[in-house]
Amino acid sequence: MRTNVKQHLSTLRTNTVAATGAFAAVGAAAVLFATTLPSAAEEAAPLVGSPVGWAAENGGTTGGEGGETVRVTDGGALADALEQDGPAVIEVEGSIGLSGMNDVASDKTVLGVGSDAEITGGGLNISGSSNVIVQNIAFSGWDDDAINVQEGSTNIWIDHNSFTNGYDGATDVKRESDYVTISWNHYFDHEKTALLGHSDDHTEDVGHLRVSYHHNFFDGTGSRHPRVRFADQVHVFNNYYRGNAEYGVASTMDAGVIVEGNYFEGVDNPTHVGYADSEPGRLVERDNVYDGSGEPEAAGSVPEVPYSYTLDGADSIPGIVSGGAGPGNL
Repeated sequence: MRTNVKQHLSTLRTNTVAATGAFAAVGAAAVLFATTLPSAAEEAAPLVGSPVGWAAENGGTTGGEGGETVRVTDGGALADALEQDGPAVIEVEGSIGLSGMNDVASDKTVLGVGSDAEITGGGLNISGSSNVIVQNIAFSGWDDDAINVQEGSTNIWIDHNSFTNGYDGATDVKRESDYVTISWNHYFDHEKTALLGHSDDHTEDVGHLRVSYHHNFFDGTGSRHPRVRFADQVHVFNNYYRGNAEYGVASTMDAGVIVEGNYFEGVDNPTHVGYADSEPGRLVERDNVYDGSGEPEAAGSVPEVPYSYTLDGADSIPGIVSGGAGPGNL
């Protein structure tokens, strides 16, 4: 695993000072020593950490831990690396253009380098895969979905990314996928953010789609934060909703959704029970703040989630989330 960045930088400074002193004493030998130190670029990829919520269950989510690390700077290299068998940490450097949906194999970490890694034009298709992490990347202008989790994919963690100005869903989870955490992402200037459940007719989703959404910033986006079918239990906690035109959370088709400790600001319809032609779901709301927002809808009961987590006070969520969500905030 990558060492702690602060610790490594401290070691780097110490070694650099030692190298400078050695240069005065032994000349060229010190130059050789200094050139073996890690470069600034090699230190730019952040730590991955570990998820909270459903992605920590079912054996946990570690991505490409233990595999090789490869750094990519163009779309062809990224698409090739995503499809390779075996664990790998794929470091995305700079702006990379993709088109369409690009398959992601199991046991991968897709990790943005520094604060300016971005994927434009296309998206990631996590289909029938397990143990995948996507972190610290700005997604924009995708021509289908930005990230599509489907076909029974399990243990997926989508963390500290941003999503804006795409065609369809930003982070969709459907078709019997399970054990997913979506955390610390910034969604803005986009309509459809987080679909959970394929359609009213896809009853195969019953018993699956366990997803945790926490500390995400739904910043002026329109709908689907998330829009849920069949899933049980879905845990939506400590998110910041601001100016969402259509609605915040919708529970339909007997889904079970817990909405707690969130801050809704200027949201006329913070929660729905049932939506459009979909039958009602179950929704428990508690400890939320509704600042200039409408009354929430709630109905039925939902079992408590089996994992441990720390709930921040809802009053503090705007500051915590607006300052911490998105790329570059690890």
